[in-house]
Amino acid sequence: MTNRRAVALSAVAAIAASSVHNEVSGFSLAGQHSQLRRPRSAPFNPLRAEASPSPSGPPYSGPLVKPVLDTINLPIDMKGLDSRQLKQLAHELRWEVLENVSKTGGHLSSSLGVVELTVALHYVFDMPEDQIVWDVSHQCYPHKILTGRRSRFPTLRQANGLSGFCKRKESPYDSFGAGHSSTSISAAQGMSVAKSLLNKRQNNCVAVIGDGAITGGMAYEAMNNAGYLRSRMIVVLNDNGQVSLPTGTPSAGGTIAASELSAYTSRLLVSKPFQDFREFAKGVSGLFPENVQEINKKIDEYARGIVSGGTLFEELGFYYVGPIDGHDLDNLVPILEKLRDSPSSKPVLLHLKTEKGKGYPPAESASDKMHGVGKFDLATGMQFKPKVRPIAPSLTAIFANALIDIATEDRSVVGITAAMPGGTGMDIFGRRFPKRTFDVGIAEQHAVTFAAGMACEGLKPFCCIYSTFMQRGYDQVMHDVVLQNLPVRMILDRAGLVGNDGPTHHGTFDLAYMGCLPGLVIMAPSDEIELRNMITTAAGIDDSPSVVRYPRGTGYGAEVLQDLFGYNLEDGEVPAKGTAVPIGKGRIVRRLGGHGVDPHKSTRGSTRKDRVAILSFGTRLSESLKAADELEALDPALGVTVADARFMKPLDTVLLKRLAADHSVLVTVEEGSIGGFGDHVLHYLTAEGVLDGGDVKVRNMVIPEGWIEAGTQYEQYEQAGLNAKHIRGTVLRLTERIDVPVLQEM
Repeated sequence: MTNRRAVALSAVAAIAASSVHNEVSGFSLAGQHSQLRRPRSAPFNPLRAEASPSPSGPPYSGPLVKPVLDTINLPIDMKGLDSRQLKQLAHELRWEVLENVSKTGGHLSSSLGVVELTVALHYVFDMPEDQIVWDVSHQCYPHKILTGRRSRFPTLRQANGLSGFCKRKESPYDSFGAGHSSTSISAAQGMSVAKSLLNKRQNNCVAVIGDGAITGGMAYEAMNNAGYLRSRMIVVLNDNGQVSLPTGTPSAGGTIAASELSAYTSRLLVSKPFQDFREFAKGVSGLFPENVQEINKKIDEYARGIVSGGTLFEELGFYYVGPIDGHDLDNLVPILEKLRDSPSSKPVLLHLKTEKGKGYPPAESASDKMHGVGKFDLATGMQFKPKVRPIAPSLTAIFANALIDIATEDRSVVGITAAMPGGTGMDIFGRRFPKRTFDVGIAEQHAVTFAAGMACEGLKPFCCIYSTFMQRGYDQVMHDVVLQNLPVRMILDRAGLVGNDGPTHHGTFDLAYMGCLPGLVIMAPSDEIELRNMITTAAGIDDSPSVVRYPRGTGYGAEVLQDLFGYNLEDGEVPAKGTAVPIGKGRIVRRLGGHGVDPHKSTRGSTRKDRVAILSFGTRLSESLKAADELEALDPALGVTVADARFMKPLDTVLLKRLAADHSVLVTVEEGSIGGFGDHVLHYLTAEGVLDGGDVKVRNMVIPEGWIEAGTQYEQYEQAGLNAKHIRGTVLRLTERIDVPVLQEM
């Protein structure tokens, strides 16, 4: 065989073949079961012991005892385990996660999919000296159990309990917090460079990036820099085929995951011609002359990229290994050992294919893989329904259905989400209008500018993103939308305090960071009727960008809307469709004496010093109304007016002046941080000289500075001091009716 003919055959083979059996300076992956040097842990014996099978049908149950897991408190306790014991540990660990999350709720399936990877990483590396960064860190439940927190796991995502994410102050084994996504490679790179500059003996930094986090642009920025700096690090790509929640939502891209990389590698692994030819290529290569084999290696590098996406990573300066079965400990452990022991400083990307929800059939078969769950029956996978059924739909569903009504009559309306169709209601909208639904993956920056481009061409984009995640696209909001005055409708779900996900997911800053942008219309509904009205209002705003923000939660239902809010509902039914409200105009919801009382005939508030105004922005209106009723019940002379601001920008200045002129106390209440609605009110009143006479006291009630940890939403608003009793206490103190202790700093 001539050299030319051999090279030609090699090129043909390379197009169809890829292999993890590659060589890189300093280590070899030339066999799954090669004798590996293990300087810091016991010899790994890859026995062909089968992992405990998943149960085939309900009732599902795990091991009655966990003899291996019971011996593990910290990762160092794993070092003496053999292959069979590691597999048993993985089986026990998976059921430990299942049993606990079934009682607490939480992010289930992401953690089930990384059990074997977690075991392998802690077996091979030496934390906390070595660094492992989990991204998104809701994959970290098995990691927490293996790092000294098993006994506290029943407190997961509860007040004073374990966080649902990695948290540096919680454990020295949590290298870096990542409640959002796509940050791990940057963080691990920084750690690696720091270790080198500080001449530390060990420099093993691992970034585990998965569950869609690779779709975020920051990950690629970091990889580009890592290759340039030749930072010694290992990036483990946990490719579980799921990007959005839930994957499979009908959209303009179909029902596949919003990531072509995942789909491409999935096709690769089930390709029989590829599997067959890879084995053939390995055998034939050894028959070629030595110089041809060297050429063959180079061609193989590009073949890996052609079939599995590796060229992208290698062009960024990484050595690419994969794809590999992420549940196969016999492969994972020796490969990780070789990567650990390599003297090479070149960054490595290890591409793993895993199954989200692995080992629990209800999770494996669910559309969202049981990504985020409440408490559920372990034997069946059925989630427990609340004892008291909600009397109204969720605000998210109300928004989605309101948008469907608008889109039915206006073909220019489109919906955009960044990997959260289920959380934002775009899954509901997508089932009705799949061709007008766009899921861009975990890419908030792109989502905002994508919406801006649509607005340029005359569409009406509704860009639906959690308040906390919109922080990631702030420059695009300012530069690409607001500066160009493009009519993008930004829908911020999960505004305010969100409950068990804790501080990484609270939507407390949007009023501050959005409120400073010129020309932006900002609305916050107080209830489900107002939410429908504001979505209709936003649809009609074609000359400026707008924001509608609302919290996690449900509507109130007709009875509460009538009794507490004072609505006069036709036939006692909540209106099915919204009506546009005047932009920049608030409303008086409760007058002196309460609903149905003529304020001119009431003896309450006969003098100005006995008149109080509460101005609410958002859904704290219900607590404000409760506080007003309680205040008037305490003192027959006191009269309380409650107003709903509706808009933060533009402010209803006529309403503000009227409230300040007619009352001796004005209290603003909002579900946001310092710098939000209340500060805008104060700025206006001081600029206009309304407060110069000193005859009205103004207080802003906001979420105080600090971090409010996981708990129920009620517990969190108690801590923030924004429930009815706190509003009542503030008014009583300002009217000098009682001495109330000032809320302590957090």
